[in-house]
Amino acid sequence: MTPAREELWERLREPLDLLVLGGGATGAGVLWEATLRGLRAALVEAGDFGMGTSSRSTKLLHGGVRYL
Repeated sequence: MTPAREELWERLREPLDLLVLGGGATGAGVLWEATLRGLRAALVEAGDFGMGTSSRSTKLLHGGVRYL
């Protein structure tokens, strides 16, 4: 079950090792790598996750990230 929005905001009050700004292909990849390495990380996105791409090299990944 997905945590309630209020619970998610409360979790952000705790210290983080990494805060990723932007949920494009690069941001999602950085967050994934950080969590694999055991870091406490959070990702903040202004819009829909995967709505933008970070560069031309990530345009191929864009469709896949959007539907993860």
